Amino acid sequence: MALTHVVLLGPPGAGKGTQAKQIIDKLGLVHLSTGDILRDEVSRQTELGKTAKGFMDRGDLVPDQLIIDMIRGRIEAATAGFLLDGFPRTAAQAEALSEFATIDVVLNIGLAREEVVRRLTGRRVCRGCGEIYNLTFNLAEGETTCADCGGELYQRDDDKAEVIENRYDVYEKSTAPLIDFYKKLGVLRTLDGSAGSECVFSEIIGILTA
Repeated sequence: MALTHVVLLGPPGAGKGTQAKQIIDKLGLVHLSTGDILRDEVSRQTELGKTAKGFMDRGDLVPDQLIIDMIRGRIEAATAGFLLDGFPRTAAQAEALSEFATIDVVLNIGLAREEVVRRLTGRRVCRGCGEIYNLTFNLAEGETTCADCGGELYQRDDDKAEVIENRYDVYEKSTAPLIDFYKKLGVLRTLDGSAGSECVFSEIIGILTA
């Protein structure tokens, strides 16, 4: 029997987005990304979305409880199972989640700080179409134009080394207690994010369909 209530963890640059897309395509799970949910609630002008927009317009963080309420509604509507991506981020959020959902497995894609910095500083984005390239995977050194539209490739400010180092510090600080939380529950499975996307995906599918 497949495990269908899944949480995906990992530092920036670990490939969570790539793995999430492949998992939902393969198993038909509902992809619950906090960023996507937040944008959808705001665009549909739901009551939760209107409240969240007020915080966002002021430049404030959206409170945990508001995010939790949004997640709860999506989980309750997910009849074919779900993949949580970007939530929970802290042990407190995980405890709140446990009050209305049972998690079958937590997939923790591990990646060393040095590799995270190498991957993300190598990322380039097309100003024209938004296509993402990477010097590590699919972009030659010195290439400055998009193969699809010919647009200029640039490095985002949040892909600069000092910013990435800080993001990794924040991730470690907030996620270490979360990893311990799920380890104690016996549902944590850690994968080697440096093994390559195909290897990681193969291992994930083995875990979810065992």
